[in-house]
Amino acid sequence: MQGELPTENIKERNAGTEVKPAQEFKLGALQAVPIMMGYFALSVAYGVLARDAGLSILETVAMSVLVYAGAAQFIAVGMFAAAMSPWAIIATTFLVNLRHLLMSTSLAPYFQRLRLSTLALLGTGITDETFALNSAELAKKRYHYFFTYGTNLASYSAWCTGSLVGAVCGSAIPGLDKLPLDFALPAMFISLLVMQLTDRLLIITAVLAGTLSLLFAMLLEGNWNIILATVLAATIAAGWEKWRKNSG
Repeated sequence: MQGELPTENIKERNAGTEVKPAQEFKLGALQAVPIMMGYFALSVAYGVLARDAGLSILETVAMSVLVYAGAAQFIAVGMFAAAMSPWAIIATTFLVNLRHLLMSTSLAPYFQRLRLSTLALLGTGITDETFALNSAELAKKRYHYFFTYGTNLASYSAWCTGSLVGAVCGSAIPGLDKLPLDFALPAMFISLLVMQLTDRLLIITAVLAGTLSLLFAMLLEGNWNIILATVLAATIAAGWEKWRKNSG
């Protein structure tokens, strides 16, 4: 998207028909329905786990409203439950969320010359799923940025609503706390990992990181094995990639 599109009507790249921003917002929200369904179920699990970790209903929902990062929230809840230090929680969630820098950079060409306030609102709603949807749709047609607003806000609403339901109703539903909801975190990470294993180097890096994490867990005190393994494996992979390009 070259430049900030007007708030009146715009023309679709392919169809050539005029579409109002309100219609674009609605279209974006409708496209996000599958994401909303997944987010609601997963955020209910987050709400239950957060309450089990000792967070209040307000704290549980506030984390979804203010943080809105599924993987980071599950990690934080697990680390809260393990009584880990604030710095360990901050460092771990920071590393996990670094991928958002790459995703926002990838979407940036579609939102050139937008106001900083608009970019901030759009950037707040970037998640793995909304990024995938928006990048695919924006590559096919020239949408008004209200399309992305619709996608992001619908997904955000589903996540926050599910968090509230899990926090409030988790203890009221018989047997819900007995379900293996703690597997939601490993399942999310496995899903994120599989989506990123697109070539041999990434597969080798993932195996190396997992091996180093297990090794550090046996040799080192505390729970820094994941952070150290991630940084070391990523550094080795980046160095290898640079050497391979220079030698080729």
